[in-house]
Amino acid sequence: MEIIIVFIAIIIDQLSKYFVVKYLKPIGSFPIINNIFHFTYVENRGAAFGILQNRTLFFIIITVIVGTILIYSIVKIPGSTFYKFTLSMILGGAIGNLIDRVRLGYVVDFIDFKFFPAVFNLADSMIVVGAFLLCYILIFKKRN
Repeated sequence: MEIIIVFIAIIIDQLSKYFVVKYLKPIGSFPIINNIFHFTYVENRGAAFGILQNRTLFFIIITVIVGTILIYSIVKIPGSTFYKFTLSMILGGAIGNLIDRVRLGYVVDFIDFKFFPAVFNLADSMIVVGAFLLCYILIFKKRN
Protein backbone atom coordinates (compact mmCIF):
# COMPACT_ATOMS: atom_id res chain seq x y z
CA MET A 1 0.00 0.00 0.00
CA GLU A 2 2.81 2.43 0.83
CA ILE A 3 4.33 2.09 -2.63
CA ILE A 4 0.99 3.11 -4.15
CA ILE A 5 0.91 6.27 -1.98
CA VAL A 6 4.46 7.12 -3.06
CA PHE A 7 3.66 6.61 -6.76
CA ILE A 8 0.41 8.60 -6.55
CA ALA A 9 2.27 11.46 -4.87
CA ILE A 10 4.97 11.43 -7.57
CA ILE A 11 2.46 11.24 -10.42
CA ILE A 12 0.29 14.08 -9.07
CA ASP A 13 3.36 16.23 -8.49
CA GLN A 14 4.97 15.59 -11.86
CA LEU A 15 1.69 15.98 -13.79
CA SER A 16 1.01 19.31 -12.08
CA LYS A 17 4.52 20.50 -12.94
CA TYR A 18 4.14 19.33 -16.55
CA PHE A 19 1.02 21.47 -16.97
CA VAL A 20 2.63 24.39 -15.13
CA VAL A 21 5.64 24.34 -17.48
CA LYS A 22 3.45 23.93 -20.56
CA TYR A 23 0.77 26.52 -19.79
CA LEU A 24 1.97 28.78 -16.98
CA LYS A 25 5.64 29.29 -17.83
CA PRO A 26 4.83 31.33 -20.97
CA ILE A 27 2.61 33.77 -19.04
CA GLY A 28 4.49 33.81 -15.69
CA SER A 29 1.59 34.26 -13.31
CA PHE A 30 -2.16 33.71 -13.31
CA PRO A 31 -4.35 35.12 -10.52
CA ILE A 32 -6.91 32.73 -9.05
CA ILE A 33 -7.96 35.19 -6.35
CA ASN A 34 -6.40 38.53 -7.26
CA ASN A 35 -3.65 39.63 -4.83
CA ILE A 36 -4.33 36.61 -2.58
CA PHE A 37 -3.75 33.36 -4.49
CA HIS A 38 -1.96 33.04 -7.83
CA PHE A 39 -0.31 30.35 -9.87
CA THR A 40 3.17 31.78 -10.47
CA TYR A 41 5.92 29.97 -12.36
CA VAL A 42 9.20 29.87 -10.38
CA GLU A 43 12.41 27.92 -10.97
CA ASN A 44 13.72 27.28 -7.45
CA ARG A 45 17.42 26.43 -7.42
CA GLY A 46 17.52 26.39 -3.62
CA ALA A 47 15.60 24.84 -0.76
CA ALA A 48 12.62 26.18 1.17
CA PHE A 49 12.28 29.96 0.82
CA GLY A 50 15.05 29.85 -1.80
CA ILE A 51 17.86 29.30 0.69
CA LEU A 52 21.14 27.66 -0.37
CA GLN A 53 20.79 28.62 -4.03
CA ASN A 54 22.59 26.52 -6.67
CA ARG A 55 23.50 23.66 -4.33
CA THR A 56 21.82 21.06 -6.57
CA LEU A 57 24.29 18.23 -5.91
CA PHE A 58 24.02 18.81 -2.16
CA PHE A 59 20.20 18.59 -2.32
CA ILE A 60 20.35 15.45 -4.45
CA ILE A 61 22.68 13.73 -1.96
CA ILE A 62 20.58 14.80 1.05
CA THR A 63 17.38 13.62 -0.65
CA VAL A 64 18.89 10.22 -1.46
CA ILE A 65 20.05 9.82 2.16
CA VAL A 66 16.71 10.92 3.64
CA GLY A 67 14.82 8.83 1.07
CA THR A 68 16.83 5.75 2.02
CA ILE A 69 16.02 6.34 5.69
CA LEU A 70 12.32 6.78 4.86
CA ILE A 71 12.25 3.56 2.81
CA TYR A 72 13.98 1.69 5.63
CA SER A 73 11.50 3.11 8.14
CA ILE A 74 8.50 2.16 6.01
CA VAL A 75 9.74 -1.38 5.39
CA LYS A 76 11.52 -2.35 8.62
CA ILE A 77 10.14 -0.31 11.51
CA PRO A 78 6.83 -1.55 12.88
CA GLY A 79 4.12 1.05 12.91
CA SER A 80 0.51 1.78 12.17
CA THR A 81 -0.85 2.19 8.68
CA PHE A 82 -1.25 5.92 9.38
CA TYR A 83 2.42 6.16 10.41
CA LYS A 84 3.52 4.48 7.18
CA PHE A 85 1.12 6.70 5.20
CA THR A 86 2.81 9.84 6.57
CA LEU A 87 6.27 8.53 5.69
CA SER A 88 5.02 7.60 2.21
CA MET A 89 3.69 11.13 1.67
CA ILE A 90 7.04 12.60 2.68
CA LEU A 91 8.92 10.14 0.46
CA GLY A 92 6.67 10.78 -2.55
CA GLY A 93 7.10 14.54 -2.20
CA ALA A 94 10.86 14.22 -1.81
CA ILE A 95 11.12 12.03 -4.90
CA GLY A 96 8.94 14.47 -6.87
CA ASN A 97 11.33 17.32 -6.14
CA LEU A 98 14.35 15.05 -6.67
CA ILE A 99 13.13 14.26 -10.18
CA ASP A 100 13.07 18.00 -10.94
CA ARG A 101 16.54 18.57 -9.53
CA VAL A 102 18.07 15.69 -11.48
CA ARG A 103 16.18 16.40 -14.72
CA LEU A 104 16.15 20.21 -14.71
CA GLY A 105 18.68 21.40 -12.12
CA TYR A 106 15.91 23.22 -10.24
CA VAL A 107 12.47 22.59 -8.74
CA VAL A 108 9.35 23.94 -10.45
CA ASP A 109 7.22 25.89 -7.95
CA PHE A 110 3.87 27.50 -8.69
CA ILE A 111 1.54 27.77 -5.67
CA ASP A 112 1.70 31.41 -4.66
CA PHE A 113 -0.22 32.71 -1.66
CA LYS A 114 0.65 36.40 -1.80
CA PHE A 115 0.72 36.66 2.01
CA PHE A 116 3.22 33.76 2.28
CA PRO A 117 6.92 34.50 1.68
CA ALA A 118 7.56 31.63 -0.77
CA VAL A 119 6.13 29.95 -3.84
CA PHE A 120 5.87 26.17 -3.49
CA ASN A 121 4.53 23.05 -5.23
CA LEU A 122 2.47 19.93 -4.51
CA ALA A 123 5.55 17.90 -3.54
CA ASP A 124 6.41 20.51 -0.91
CA SER A 125 2.82 20.33 0.34
CA MET A 126 2.99 16.55 0.65
CA ILE A 127 6.26 16.78 2.58
CA VAL A 128 4.89 19.41 4.99
CA VAL A 129 1.52 17.71 5.55
CA GLY A 130 3.25 14.34 6.01
CA ALA A 131 5.71 15.87 8.49
CA PHE A 132 2.93 17.54 10.51
CA LEU A 133 0.97 14.30 10.65
CA LEU A 134 4.12 12.41 11.66
CA CYS A 135 4.73 14.93 14.46
CA TYR A 136 1.14 14.47 15.61
CA ILE A 137 1.62 10.69 15.75
CA LEU A 138 4.90 10.97 17.61
CA ILE A 139 3.59 13.47 20.15
CA PHE A 140 0.10 12.14 20.76
CA LYS A 141 0.36 8.40 20.12
CA LYS A 142 -0.90 6.22 22.92
CA ARG A 143 1.93 5.25 25.22
CA ASN A 144 2.00 1.70 26.63
